Parts: sequence; C-alpha cells; structure tokens
Amino acid sequence: MQSSYASSSGVLRVLSLQFLSKNQLTDLAKSKDSAEIAQRLESTWYGSDIEAAEATYKPPESIEIAVNRHLVYVNRVALQAAPVFGKDALRAYLSKWDIENIELIIAAKSLGRTLEQTEAFLVSARNIPVGLSFNTIPLSELHNLLQQPDVETVINYLVKYGYGAVLLQQLGEFRKSGDLGVFTVALQNYYYAKLFQELRFLQGDEGLLREYFRTEITKRNVLNLLKAKESNVSRETFAKHLIEGGLVNQASLLDAYGSPDLGEVGKRFEQTFPMTEPLEKYKQSHDLTELEVSLDRIMVAKFVPKFRSLAISLTSVFSFVLQAEFERQNIRRITYARQYGMTEEYIRSIILTG
Repeated sequence: MQSSYASSSGVLRVLSLQFLSKNQLTDLAKSKDSAEIAQRLESTWYGSDIEAAEATYKPPESIEIAVNRHLVYVNRVALQAAPVFGKDALRAYLSKWDIENIELIIAAKSLGRTLEQTEAFLVSARNIPVGLSFNTIPLSELHNLLQQPDVETVINYLVKYGYGAVLLQQLGEFRKSGDLGVFTVALQNYYYAKLFQELRFLQGDEGLLREYFRTEITKRNVLNLLKAKESNVSRETFAKHLIEGGLVNQASLLDAYGSPDLGEVGKRFEQTFPMTEPLEKYKQSHDLTELEVSLDRIMVAKFVPKFRSLAISLTSVFSFVLQAEFERQNIRRITYARQYGMTEEYIRSIILTG
C-alpha cells in the first residue's frame, strides 16, 4: 500500500515540474493583451486546453475555460494519487468548486446573465474523458441551473443535492434584504463543516491541514470585514457574513469592526495572523486584491514548506492541489488586469508564488 502511494506521489512530483515558473508568469505579465497571454500559454502544459477552448471562444473567455478545464484534470490526478485514508478529505476539499459554481450561477441569475455569458466561468470537466470525478454536480446539471429563470428556482432545483437545503434556510432573509451574501456564507459554513469533519479521521496529517483551513477562514473573514467597512454596512449586517471556524472568534471580529483604525485591527490579530504590514499598505492603496495576495503569501510561507516536507503524506497532495490553484489565480489575475489596462508593475505585484 505504501509502495503504491509512493509511486503515485512520484507522479505528482514529476507533474509539478510543469507548473509555470516565476519567469513564465513575468512573461505573461508583459503581454500586451489577453490574446498574447493565450498565445504564450500554448507553449505550456495549457496548450491543448487553450486549443480546445479557442475552437468556440476567444480570449479572455478561452483562457478562463482552459485554466478551469486544466484545473479539473490536475485535481483528478491528485485524487487518484491520494492515499486511501485521505481520499474523502480531499473530495470534501475539492467540493469547493461545486460551491464556486453555485455562487456564480446565483449571482448570474440575480444579474440577469445568460448561459452564454456565464458558462465560460464554470469549473467543470467539459470535454475531459470520463473518469474519476470529484464534482457532485455534473456540467449538464450546471447548464440546467443556468437555464432557470431566477434565484429561487435555482435554489429549489438544488434541493436534490445537499446544497439546496442549506440555501433554502436563507431564502427568507434574501427575500427581505436582497443580499446574496447570505447564500455565500451559508455555503461556506456548510463546506468548512464537512471538510473539518473529514479531517478528523486521518493518520497524522489532520493537525496541520486543520490549522491551514482555519487560517484560510480567518483571511476570508478579514477581507469580508474590510469590504463591509468600505460599504459602510451595519455591524448586524456584517455579523451575518462571518464564516465559522477561524482562528479569530466572531466576537473579536465584531469588536474589530467597530475600530476606526485599520492598524488597530491588525494589532488585534497579530498573534494569530501577522497582517499589520499588509493592512498598512491597504490603508494607502485600498486595493483588496493586493491585500489578499499579501495574506496568501503569509499563508504560503508558513504552511507550504511544511506540507512539502512530508513526502509520503496527504499534505504533499494538498500542496500539489494548492499550487495548481495558485497558478489558476495567477493566470486569471494577469489576464483580467491586462484586460482592464493595469500596468505591468501592478500585475507583478498581484502574482502569488510559493
């Protein structure tokens, strides 16, 4: 069993050599437009995905489809490589893409977007040959969801899946406030509760992984705090957008929300998440993307070397999966920053490497 897993782990190590280097990402940032980004990606392991996507779409949509399709392939390989005792935990983690797809579809219905305007952004297998799957909701069902007339019919359609019951509980609040955020928080709480439940049953990896995801929740809550302060929403409304299970409890987050000084907010969390310096920069720029990348860099520096140091373990598989996600984020950020005319210097500042 261990020999078989060691062989699978070796496959991931070999495959990881194809991740884009820092120089390749810098070259992408130099591209004059999204068409040139797509052209540069053709010479990487995204080549076949770009070619398939461009049969129907043009950049930047073709890039979106290509990176999403590639991510599904990479995640399937990781799931096959994971040790038997960790497959359920990895499946629970990868269900985040179901969550992202549902959030995207609900937002699209709220804004009156069509299937054609939304389909490119779905994370799904598309034309990848049928094999081991981690998605609960297949692409055909995602298309059916996009064809529903409004938010409420989407939620009712989802009752056949576990997510529907969670969303139905928030329907009354949505009808009163029109706030889509209540669905996002409900889905995230459902997702992390299931993930932490699966992480209880591992063989030595769960402590480090649980700490990582608790830190991830803390990051999300801090970003929600700053978005809420920028929008000047009430303390009660902000409280409804907090995700459970982070390193900082909800009472502390609500106290921080009342603080007029962001520096003070950073000091409150310094022991659990050293974010004072990124927050000071955010006070000047008010750029949430830069702040998120800065917080991600802190997490990568703290956790990823530890994940990689445990060669034959589930954490090394998670390290591979996370690196694939970081790469997807980088390509998408570079593509849309270039699409909106951002400078090369700015684009380099939002690239995450680790």
